[in-house]
Amino acid sequence: MTPPAPVSLAEAQRLHQIDSARRSLFGEGSLMGGPRVAPWIEQSWRRCLAQGLRPQQRITFDAVSAPAMRHALEANQPLLRAAAPVIRSLARAMADTGYFAILTDAQGVVIDANGPIDHHNRLAHLIARVGVDLSERAVGTTAIGTTLTEQQPVWLHRGEHFFDDTSAYSCAGAPLFGPDGRCVGMLDLTGVHVPERPALKHLVTQSALSIQNALLLAQPHRLLLRLNWPGHTLGADGDGLIGVGADGHITGANRAAAHMLGLTDAPWPHCSDVFAVSTDHLFDAARAQRPAAELPLWSGLRVQVLARVHGSSPREVRPADVTSPPARATVPLKDLETALIRQAVDEARGNVMQAARTLGISRATVYRKLKKR
Repeated sequence: MTPPAPVSLAEAQRLHQIDSARRSLFGEGSLMGGPRVAPWIEQSWRRCLAQGLRPQQRITFDAVSAPAMRHALEANQPLLRAAAPVIRSLARAMADTGYFAILTDAQGVVIDANGPIDHHNRLAHLIARVGVDLSERAVGTTAIGTTLTEQQPVWLHRGEHFFDDTSAYSCAGAPLFGPDGRCVGMLDLTGVHVPERPALKHLVTQSALSIQNALLLAQPHRLLLRLNWPGHTLGADGDGLIGVGADGHITGANRAAAHMLGLTDAPWPHCSDVFAVSTDHLFDAARAQRPAAELPLWSGLRVQVLARVHGSSPREVRPADVTSPPARATVPLKDLETALIRQAVDEARGNVMQAARTLGISRATVYRKLKKR
């Protein structure tokens, strides 16, 4: 079994803080006045305690039944197809880190695992098996259970997991939403006895966007609308995407589009209920391959909209292609980490504090990492 990696003074202090928080909640029943953990971690700990679970219990990482496993794989074929190229890219990006990727369905059952998985390491092998149940009810607080519950990206390190048996893991997770707006699963990046890498929370979030967009693009639609706010460049995974049927009804939307347009879960409305222009205008713009234009919404806001007939290739937009193999060998971890931090700062328009919050690290760490370059 791989021994724990040496830890820095800063990480030792963090592990001590986590341990103190565990003793406060599990021993005294309260974190008031003591070391804190993220609110969603505390809430997950309390849910586990409410189920009668105790941190010292042994867990077995059981697999679901064979029929249930077959059903999970069959029901999630669209997700598996959309995620496959992204997970392969992640495996290359994390080749030297000891972290690997796990894909689960909406119930927390593993449907795929990839990356540098050491199956001789029992702790890695136990969780990187198709069919194993990694839901909160089965294995307590993990990135998988909390992501599916909170439906937002999370980061957990060592003792932030509920059970003592899972305190060797560090993991980042992000939810995956289908074209109908519902959570269909989650993507997890996990390592065993590895240094803490909070930047992986940003990596898993960006990777989840790519998977969600691939799910939407695979849905039947006649028209594809790519959206962003005025002043933002179209063409990245962060764009809003909307599929539109021949009758003008919205057939699918990614999370960015849903947030921009104020949409709730499916069934989606007709385009004419969202955009303050005729649906014919959108179809005409797509057929004529017109460039993106600012269009009014009935909410009073305006968005950039690029309309394309399904299957066309807009010349002026080149979305990031995460499925392309890298032109060079694997990027060293320090360069990948720095690139992720720099990207987060750029996306925050230079706001280091906001970027630090997104990455789950301190502002001082952001400055230190960028200063080394």
